[in-house]
Amino acid sequence: MLIDKLAYSSPLRRRSPALKAGLAVGALLIAVAAQSVVVSVVTLLMMGGLAVGYGRTSFSHYRHLMLVPAAFLVLGAVAIVFQVTTVPLDLWNLPLGGEWVIGMSRQSLWQGIRLTATAFAAVSCLYFLTLTTPVTDLLNLLRRLHCPAILLELMLLIYRYLFVVLEMAQGMLTAQRCRLGNRNVSTKMRGMGEMLSVLLVRSLARSSRLYDAMESRLYDGRIQVLSTVQPAKAWEKAAVLLLLAGLGALALAVGKGGLFG
Repeated sequence: MLIDKLAYSSPLRRRSPALKAGLAVGALLIAVAAQSVVVSVVTLLMMGGLAVGYGRTSFSHYRHLMLVPAAFLVLGAVAIVFQVTTVPLDLWNLPLGGEWVIGMSRQSLWQGIRLTATAFAAVSCLYFLTLTTPVTDLLNLLRRLHCPAILLELMLLIYRYLFVVLEMAQGMLTAQRCRLGNRNVSTKMRGMGEMLSVLLVRSLARSSRLYDAMESRLYDGRIQVLSTVQPAKAWEKAAVLLLLAGLGALALAVGKGGLFG
């Protein structure tokens, strides 16, 4: 819900979704292909600066959103950095008993750093697109790219139903807190089970009522949404091409792999 609210309130909301998607996807592909710490950091700063500076997303919200996938990215990097082996590694080793050791090599350390930096750069590219472009504009863009209509309808309906389920779940959690339903672990677990069972029944009933409301408005399997975005201007296209060209030139200059490449 926060991302959707920020996207609709962004000054870049009316800009061409094709241009924003081209910038985000282009920067993502360059960062992933380069696998360079320098390129990834520059991509992260560039896309974050655009989202916060031009998109007017508050830095506190952006920082909170970037921390959401941080745990998964760090855990993935830890699994790469540390290795269980019978051969001692060149940087750090901890005996586990017998011939086995858990250790870290310089190669695995740099590989973990590059992977984490590349992942954060990719996340920043996706956040720039989602924080400046509402989902309806993205679906209109996909429709212009000739994506299957049934897929777009399912995406929009699922997106809408996620908000419906989330709204009901928040109401149930508030009611449980008011009745001290989370005063200890056992009560919290029992209340969570009851909430999930009731949530399933209510969400199915709510989705049925929503579908009935759509049919009463002559729903024929297509959801038409008016597009209010402005076509891309020449200077905007030039700016995007310049940013991508500069990022690509940096990737070619530093090369692939290593701390500065």
